[in-house]
Amino acid sequence: MHRSARRRAREFALQGIYAWLVSGDTDLREAGAIDAHIQDSPEFENADPVWFKTLLHGVFAEAPALREAFVPYIDRPLDELSPIEHGILLIGSYELIHHVDVPYKVAINEAVELAKEFGGTDGFKFVNGVLDKLAARVRSLEVNAGR
Repeated sequence: MHRSARRRAREFALQGIYAWLVSGDTDLREAGAIDAHIQDSPEFENADPVWFKTLLHGVFAEAPALREAFVPYIDRPLDELSPIEHGILLIGSYELIHHVDVPYKVAINEAVELAKEFGGTDGFKFVNGVLDKLAARVRSLEVNAGR
């Protein structure tokens, strides 16, 4: 299956965000090492390096605000989210809030695809529901125009 360079960038960004979340590195001491390690991967040549850096470092920088944006829509405490679902919600929220050039349906669909590939059995439904509600709030004009 052919994946676009942006999809591959999202997959690699998720790997980096996952590593960051499970490391407990809240002050981002390891951010540079995580970035370098992923870019050294032989498969990375198929990814969009600019989009990878944008997502990875954007999520690192904005994580508290991103969590604040999506937490009202989750059905469990934040610390009960799997690191994969947490990472996917961070990426999806970042795209919805900070990259209005990416259509909201694309941002949600890409997050759902990540959840299908890397998340638990029904994780994609959870991710879709949370990001759909967030999109209705942060992209209300775009969402309402599409209905």
